[in-house]
Amino acid sequence: MLSVAVGHSYDPDAAEAIAEIFEQCDEQLQGKIPQAGLLFAAIDFEHQILLDRIMERYPGLELIGGTTDGELSSVEGFQQDSVNLTLFTSDNVQMHAGVGRQASQDIAAAVEQAVTQAKAPLTAPLKLGLTIPEGLTVSPSNVLEALNQQLDPMPILGGVAAEGPKSEQTYQFYKNELLSDAVPLLLFSGELLLSHGFASGWQPIGRSGQVTRVKDNVVYEIDHQPALAFYQHYFKNFSPDAAYPLAVFAPGEERFFLRGAIAHDPDQGSLTLGGNVPLHSQVQITEASQDNIINAAKDSLAQAWQGYPGREPAAALFFSCAWRRWVLGQKTAAEEQAIAEFLDIPIPYSGFYTFGEIVPLRDYSAASFHNTTFVSLVLGTE
Repeated sequence: MLSVAVGHSYDPDAAEAIAEIFEQCDEQLQGKIPQAGLLFAAIDFEHQILLDRIMERYPGLELIGGTTDGELSSVEGFQQDSVNLTLFTSDNVQMHAGVGRQASQDIAAAVEQAVTQAKAPLTAPLKLGLTIPEGLTVSPSNVLEALNQQLDPMPILGGVAAEGPKSEQTYQFYKNELLSDAVPLLLFSGELLLSHGFASGWQPIGRSGQVTRVKDNVVYEIDHQPALAFYQHYFKNFSPDAAYPLAVFAPGEERFFLRGAIAHDPDQGSLTLGGNVPLHSQVQITEASQDNIINAAKDSLAQAWQGYPGREPAAALFFSCAWRRWVLGQKTAAEEQAIAEFLDIPIPYSGFYTFGEIVPLRDYSAASFHNTTFVSLVLGTE
């Protein structure tokens, strides 16, 4: 079976926070030794203290994680400037971590390094990959493309390491290493059962257009016209705004992912988006109310819960976008409250607010990179 323990503290002192977390986790573990873990921590913590204490407490732990723009859990609900630790132990699921360093120098090499290291000791079929990659020094879309090439058709989920709105520095964690420009990866193999879902609350409005000129995340033309004109048809004085992302229907896909505009060039008429956009994608502007955004968190979990192939999930993980938090403002806690109210049975869960979310558009498909989306993952062995 799979056992999961979650600890969560908003004590600003790293040593005191991790001590509180150890007490919470040890009570839930009831003497079991954890094999793997996820650490989500606000940017202002003394991260090296957290990592050193965790590895001292649980030697050999396969630990990954990253910095956040908000944290949530079954222990403390939604918090800002906090730290949470999720620990996994199982007698029929294998777990092992790897990391790729200096991703901005060679994405493919960094991803291959992470995958090779994580896969090396695993003997059972791979079931799941979790990753908390860098997103400021390297394109997370390109990182995910490399991961898909290495691990397809296994589902890959996670979120890009984050910080506050300044977007100046993020960190990734691998065991007791504090890193940046890195791709940490945790692989699960064996008898793991899982299901996932995603929802945003944003709905397409108005006319659609086809992306006719694009380079990575910079869209130059939609319907052979300057991309900025597509927004200015509705918003005459458009400037980048998380409240109105683009719905992107990739060629051949019925479901869309979202791309928020982070900059624009009025001279070229181009839009710089929060992730890559495939050529010939259909796009539409979207809008959402705060209530719809909050309800999407519950819808995301409902998809994952209803798709779970077993009888009794052991835990859940959530990855929500920092843009959602900025749009919701003081109502952000309602996302966690919505998922807590949905759960019929109490299970441990944790998550964080990301700089981009990773989840397949549908079952048994390669993972996609999302903006402004709420992602749910349900795990268990029964």
